[in-house]
Amino acid sequence: MKRVLPWLLLAGILQAEKIKLTTEERVEIIRGLTAEHATAKTQLPRSKKPIVFEAAGTYDKKAWDALFKQNGPAARVGDAIQITKVAIEDEKILLEINHGLRSGTSWRDRVQVGMGGSTAPIGGSDNSGTTGTNIALHFGKSVPPSTAAELKKILSPIMDFEQRTATESFVEHLPPAVQAAIKDKKAIEGMDKEQVMIALGRPDHKSRETVDGVDLEDWVFGKPPGKITFVTFGGNKVVKVKESYAGLGGSTAPKLPVQ
Repeated sequence: MKRVLPWLLLAGILQAEKIKLTTEERVEIIRGLTAEHATAKTQLPRSKKPIVFEAAGTYDKKAWDALFKQNGPAARVGDAIQITKVAIEDEKILLEINHGLRSGTSWRDRVQVGMGGSTAPIGGSDNSGTTGTNIALHFGKSVPPSTAAELKKILSPIMDFEQRTATESFVEHLPPAVQAAIKDKKAIEGMDKEQVMIALGRPDHKSRETVDGVDLEDWVFGKPPGKITFVTFGGNKVVKVKESYAGLGGSTAPKLPVQ
């Protein structure tokens, strides 16, 4: 038995390693949770370091209350919140709530570059001085195969995704093509900035330029080696959308159908 046991342990390890999220599952989770709105069911303290919420549905209430008293609220019970960033690690999923917690500005936000008579901060960030928080959804082992809908149920003790929000009511009155794009978390030509924000959240980078006398603004979502979406605005309307994967080419989104 002494010779057999190591092989049994090895077999168990190999079997455990097989149960990992596929690339498709990771993409579905990130797309399904990013920019999602919810209502806080408990007070959420501000915290740069992710506060821990166990996948079993429990958390250290005393630790959260202590942070709440020390740092103040990121959200109180009943407040509207938004998941603004999602990152998947080996044993946990990191959720940035209301743009996390940051204070002040970096040197990148103070330095501006430009051409054609217009300038923009090289940092491209509008989130200085945010007062949100960060949550780590812990599984205790590798994040199991799951969907965004299943993860919302796991998070249900602290946030409610079921209540209808003002955003949902607003979306219902948009043209069908725009509603479909928002549901698929995509941007299409003809959408305005507010609609793009609902669909994709806040951009990772912004820049402006003047081409043939026309002022254009580019919003960039995502970072390599994943999918990167480039959304170009002429005024308040999207005039071009391009998606690429780590610079390996891309596709252009169709124009918004005439209603």
